[in-house]
This record gives sequence, structure tokens and C-alpha cells, in this order.
Amino acid sequence: MSTSTTLFLVEVVPTTTTGDAALATLAQLDQRVRDAGAQLIEAQVAEGGARIFSIVEAEHSGLVTGATEGLDAAEVSDPAKVRLVGAELDDIKAARPDAGYLVEWDIPAHIDMDTYLTRKAEKTPLYANVPEVDFLRTYVREDMAKCLCFYNGPDEDAVRHARDVVSTPVDRLHALVNVQVPLAGFSK
Repeated sequence: MSTSTTLFLVEVVPTTTTGDAALATLAQLDQRVRDAGAQLIEAQVAEGGARIFSIVEAEHSGLVTGATEGLDAAEVSDPAKVRLVGAELDDIKAARPDAGYLVEWDIPAHIDMDTYLTRKAEKTPLYANVPEVDFLRTYVREDMAKCLCFYNGPDEDAVRHARDVVSTPVDRLHALVNVQVPLAGFSK
């Protein structure tokens, strides 16, 4: 990918909410994204296959929209520009790291990107007070509608506790399944 690429969040609800259906939809998404000249950077599947959270790197949103048109899915969100916070993109590409939990936070309207990033920098060190939970990374939508925060921890209660420690709400919490799919362009 060229240096002028952007990250986009695409959320997909498979037609049938089972793990197998989610994996089939994910394989189709991966192929279509590659055919469009883009790259699937990360894909996490909510437990039960109810939702796929995918991060695509592309030169513009039109490539992502074209790749998702006609996808065998009940619902596909429009691509939303996101910013990766708390990790390096090259590390994500190299490791394709799994996460155990995803927290969605609907960011209040009064918080802009600078305020969010300042708050994140101030609060992140507090995760040291919850050693059983690892904060991994966040994708924050550039339109500030929400962010997706990825964690590993022993259970949902521990992740909620970590969020309490950093004084950040949980709007939706998803347990994630480990995706071990031999996708052509996306290897974990």
C-alpha cells in the first residue's frame, strides 16, 4: 500500500449469525478487498458470529464501498475513517494479534479528536492498576462517533473494571472469537 492510504472501519452483520457464516462472510470480504486493491488489516468476530469488525487499509473509501457492495451479509456499514491509537500499524500487520474483548464507546459530542487523544494519553497509564487486563489498541473514528477498544483479560467483569479505572464508559462489550481462517490475503 502506498503512503497515502487510510484505515477504514467496516462492520458486517452476517446473514446467518453463526460462527461458520461469519467466517464465510469474512473470507468473501477478504477476497473482495484484495480484488479492489486494498488490504484487510484486522478482523475480529463477536462471539456467536453476530458481527464482524474489520479494519481495511485503502487509498479512499470508494474502494472499500465497492468491495463491500453485494457482500453476502444482512448489513454492512459504510466505511468510516479510523485512527489507530495505542499500537503501531506495522506491528498489527506483522502479528495480526487476537483480542479477547472489544469495547465500543459512543463518544460524547463535546469531545473532539485532540481532547480524546489527550484524555487517552492521560488515562492509559492507569491500566497498570489492573494487571490482569491488557489494553491492546483502539480505533477511533475520525468523525468521533465512537471508538473500538481491544483488550485481553480473564472475563467481561475484568474488562469492565479496567474501563472503570480509566473512567471511560462501556456502551457495548463483545467477547471475541479467535479467527483461524486461512484467508489468502489475511493471515493470522
